[in-house]
Amino acid sequence: MTKTRIWLSSPHMGETEQHYVQEAFDTNWVAPLGPNVTQFETALEQYVDADVHVAALSSGTGAIHLALQILGVTTNDDVICQSLTFSASANPIKYLGANPVFVDSESETWNISPQLLEMAIKDGIAKGKKPKAIVAVHLYVMPYKVDEVLEISNKYDIPVVEDAAEALGSTYHNRKCGQFGDIGIFSFNGNKIITTSGGGALVAKDHETKQKAIFLATQARDNAPHYQHSAIGYNYRMSNILAGIGRGQMEVLDERVAARRANFEFYKQRLGNHESVTFLQEPKGYYSNRWLTCMLTDSFETREKIRLALAEDDIESRPLWKPMHMQPIFKTCSQFVDGTSKNLFDKGLCLPSGSNLLEEDLERTVSIITKTLDQC
Repeated sequence: MTKTRIWLSSPHMGETEQHYVQEAFDTNWVAPLGPNVTQFETALEQYVDADVHVAALSSGTGAIHLALQILGVTTNDDVICQSLTFSASANPIKYLGANPVFVDSESETWNISPQLLEMAIKDGIAKGKKPKAIVAVHLYVMPYKVDEVLEISNKYDIPVVEDAAEALGSTYHNRKCGQFGDIGIFSFNGNKIITTSGGGALVAKDHETKQKAIFLATQARDNAPHYQHSAIGYNYRMSNILAGIGRGQMEVLDERVAARRANFEFYKQRLGNHESVTFLQEPKGYYSNRWLTCMLTDSFETREKIRLALAEDDIESRPLWKPMHMQPIFKTCSQFVDGTSKNLFDKGLCLPSGSNLLEEDLERTVSIITKTLDQC
């Protein structure tokens, strides 16, 4: 009998997404903007539960690009970026002609190391080139050390772009992620905890910043009866149809978080006592949406044996992100590293974590991992 493929993190639709999309068709709001966009932005602002202003965009990558531009990043500026992340955190730096400066992780949250962050800033200042911005990431939805990063940001007057692409629903001391940076971003790519098929959002502290983002995201069209442009703009706005999917997804977000956290607890209970395996734990005051359950093995060899065994049984898993400072395209960039992210990449594995996984899917996955570990 052919086994059903188990995906790492597949989209999970609720019951109302189609209603909002159909409503857009019925009212002929299929053009880029419309009421679904406004309502989706409002739902996100209410969920973050802070004084924020959200602009719905076509991707999280576009949101980072706009955030950096709004913060004044330009050609040949230095921008500090967490190294252990997806390339979308770093690529927009290069879009603007700026230089990424990669900073390694600390081992408690796997996110940007405050010590190495300050070292990188001091090095830049000593060379007469203070970094223009900091891109800090809530990696695998575990909040970074917000207080420490903000203290450094304030000390040196360097703004933070809070990459919360994966972290909708995660909290730091009971405050929702997305509100801590000078500008925050979310992603709603197909594999995220909720999706709009493809999309993202920029989270601003004030209405003016949101409006500037929208201006740039809609080709920077000046207020004129004809098409007039005094700045370079982009086609980054979310469509009304995709925002309809987002409205429906927001209605089930808490359920999706609960399901993903239950997956983590299942893996932890069934595998956590094995001496070759550890899981990323929540420090006091941290709450992770557990978008992906990540397992740390005792060696690269063990990780690969598990990954290949899962693949042979048609179960998708994935190594942790390969650090940006190890990527061929960024090999000449400045870096402040101590080996933490490389060690995590070598030994870490993301396990199937979708909110639509069945218990039999989890059992099948754990069975393969346990069998492989027993043979190591």
